[in-house]
Amino acid sequence: MEKKQETAAQKALRIVKGNPIVLLLLIAAIVVGFMKDNFFSWANFGNLMSNTAVRFLIALGVSGCLITKGTDLSAGRQVGFAAVVAGILCQRGDYTGRLWKWAPEMNIGLVFLIVLVLGLIWGLINGLIVTKLHVPPFIATLGTQTIIYGISLVISDAQPIGGFQKIYTTLINGRIGSVKGFHLPYLLFVAAVFGLLFWFIYNKTRHGKYMYAIGGNEVAAEVSGVNTTSTLIGIYATAGVMYAIAGYLLAAKSGGSSASMGQGYELEAIAGCTIGGVSTTGGIGTVPGILVGVLVFELLKIILQFLGVNPYYNYVVQGLVIVLAVSLDIRKYIAKK
Repeated sequence: MEKKQETAAQKALRIVKGNPIVLLLLIAAIVVGFMKDNFFSWANFGNLMSNTAVRFLIALGVSGCLITKGTDLSAGRQVGFAAVVAGILCQRGDYTGRLWKWAPEMNIGLVFLIVLVLGLIWGLINGLIVTKLHVPPFIATLGTQTIIYGISLVISDAQPIGGFQKIYTTLINGRIGSVKGFHLPYLLFVAAVFGLLFWFIYNKTRHGKYMYAIGGNEVAAEVSGVNTTSTLIGIYATAGVMYAIAGYLLAAKSGGSSASMGQGYELEAIAGCTIGGVSTTGGIGTVPGILVGVLVFELLKIILQFLGVNPYYNYVVQGLVIVLAVSLDIRKYIAKK
């Protein structure tokens, strides 16, 4: 047991040491922390943990697609779709601005199951298009991204959704501890559970081994007996479920939802995965690395906020980080060859 813990720590340390982006952002965080008041505060820490938790779930979904040399550009819109459905169904029965006035007030647990099923369906659709119609993942998910967004606009009538049941927002935004401002959000524990689950799947199951084999060489994996079709469908279906969970949580965390919620989250997830060591060339990636990448990317946003950078420039900086992360990954791949 002790050896496994040391190995996980060594992996995390290697990710930090071998990734200049992670090092630079950590140094920047330390510098800003000494420059700006309240940067090193429990309130800021709790905010970082909450934001990282939701993004981590999305990144876990995207990671399987990237490891198998694919991608999922529909991730953000799937999150938005889940948030819209969850928001509509979790509205209070007495809310005057209720979107579906004909529907009864629903149990939030039942809504969660409905959202999960819908996420699974979207994931299966992506997987079937990629494997059965042989459409490249980039094009397939670009198409479903647009379809999902259109459906979200239709069912929400392009209106913001609010008036959630109190239990929905209170439960998701709950936290443990309040001593001198210190607290741990419930979302952190949700992310931890799924992080451990995905670590087990990626490292201890046949599905995980098949996933890395496909990413390394899909033809060789198929020749060696790997059912690449079912494995890839499973990966995209799992991704759909993760986006659904993230959307359900995000709607409650934000206290409202809309069709535009989740826009660009797929790029952030891909960036977090790439920064954390998931190779765009396939076959490489770890759950601890994904967590580090997402955490650092969220830390970048907070750094820019504390520095008072114009929010519009945030996209420029984030885009540069994405390009740099991918270019460094490609350089490593070329160096190995």
